[in-house]
Amino acid sequence: MHLGGGAPGQGPHGMATISEVARHAGVGVGTVSRVLNGHPAVTDETRARVTRSMEELDYRPSPLARGLKRGRSNRIAVLVSFITQPSSVERLRGLTQALSGSGYELVLYPVEDDEQRRAHMDTLTGPHQADGIVLISLPLSDEEAVRLQKVAVSLVQVDASHAAFSSVLTDDVHGGELAARHLLELGHRELAFVGDAEDNPYGFTSSSDRRAGFLRVLSDAGCTPPDQWVRTGSIGAESATSLAREVLAAPRRPTGVFAASDVQAFGVMLAARELGLRVPEDVSVVGFDDIETAKHVGLSTVRQPLQGSGRLAAELLLDALTEPNTSEPERHLLPLEVVSRLTTRALPR
Repeated sequence: MHLGGGAPGQGPHGMATISEVARHAGVGVGTVSRVLNGHPAVTDETRARVTRSMEELDYRPSPLARGLKRGRSNRIAVLVSFITQPSSVERLRGLTQALSGSGYELVLYPVEDDEQRRAHMDTLTGPHQADGIVLISLPLSDEEAVRLQKVAVSLVQVDASHAAFSSVLTDDVHGGELAARHLLELGHRELAFVGDAEDNPYGFTSSSDRRAGFLRVLSDAGCTPPDQWVRTGSIGAESATSLAREVLAAPRRPTGVFAASDVQAFGVMLAARELGLRVPEDVSVVGFDDIETAKHVGLSTVRQPLQGSGRLAAELLLDALTEPNTSEPERHLLPLEVVSRLTTRALPR
C-alpha cells in the first residue's frame, strides 16, 4: 500500500522519479544514478537505453541537485539495530544490492545499546557526514527528527515510521492477526505468545503490535489465553527457549505458540524438544519474518518482504538524493502473508 500522492506511475508531483526511469529501462536505480553522474562504468548501450527512458518519461533531474553533487560526501549512512539478527541481515542485503554501483559508499553504524545510538546520532547530525541516511528498526523521537531536519539530510526509515521522513514498513498488528487466524483455522484454541519485552530502550513496537493483533483475534474468537501463556523477554532465541519451557512444562499447556520472530520460534521449538514434545504433533509453532533459515527447517511463519524493504528504501533514498526537496514524505506499507510449512498441523476433529 502506497500512501504517497501523485498519479499512478508518477512521483508525488506528477513528475517521473529515478525509480520509474530504472523500471522503464530495465536497470537498477544505481545504474540510472551512474548515468546521471557521468560515471564511466556504464556501457554505451545501457547509457542510451537509460537516456531514452528519461526522454520518454520526460524525466528532468534537478539542475540544482546535479550542481550540488560535487560538494557531497558520496556516503550513505545506515543505522541498524542488532545488525547480526537475521532479519537485519536480509534488509541490508536488499539495500546493498539496490545501491550497488550507485557511486555511494555505504557506511554501517551498528546500534546495540542506547549509548551507541546517541553517539551515532550525534555524529550524523554533524556537518558533511553523509548525503543520506537509512534507519533500520530504529524509531525516531520527535527531538531526533528535528535535529535531522536541521541538517537537511535525506533519510528513509525501514521497519519504523516518523511523519517527517519517508518510510517502508509492514502492519505488525495485521501480522499478528494472520498468525492467530492460521492457528484457529487449524482447530487450535489453546494458544500462547512469546515475544520481546515492551520496556526496551529503542522504542520497538513490532513485537507488542504483533501480540496485540494476535490477542485481539483470539479474544474475538472467545479463546483469550491466560496471562501466564503470554510471555515476553529479551530479544533472541535463548530468552524465547526459557520462556517457552515454562509455558510448555506446565500441567496445562497450549496446543500452539506464536512467536514474534522466526528466531524466537526456533527457541520455542528447542524448548519443546528438550521437554520431549513433538512439533507439530504435540505443539504447533508459528514465527514471523520468513528469514532464510525458516524454509530449511520447515517453519510456518508470517512472511514479510525483508530484502524487498531494503531495496525499496534504497530507491526512495536515491530518488531523494537526485531530486531533493521535490516531494513529501511517503509511507509504503508492504504486504504480509502466512507461509504454512511443517511446524503447524490441524488438530483432530
